Amino acid sequence: MKILKTVLAALVAAVMVMSMSAAVFAAGENSSQENGAVAEVESENTVRDYKAIAAAAIIGLAAAAGAIAMALTIMKSIDGIARQPEASSNIRSVMMLGLVFIETAIIYALIVAILVVFVL
Repeated sequence: MKILKTVLAALVAAVMVMSMSAAVFAAGENSSQENGAVAEVESENTVRDYKAIAAAAIIGLAAAAGAIAMALTIMKSIDGIARQPEASSNIRSVMMLGLVFIETAIIYALIVAILVVFVL
């Protein structure tokens, strides 16, 4: 449980750093630009940068949370098999089903990230 709290704290810290670093991508406007077309292109580039940051955050958080969930699932199933070797086939099948559900959630996050980049 202590490891889980440490990992979650590290994830929260990473999200905070990513959100604070978003200002770097939107760093200062050049006031000497008077052409509207240049400003419009710069605005589109800023939107594209924010989309990339959002997609990276979606995939990063989903992959990290999925990896933690998979590790905990496997750890608990190995513990259960060690305690009751006669139930190993049942435990293994339930573990595989749980891993499939976790991986499905990660794939949904990938689809959302692709939608953010290409559709929105």
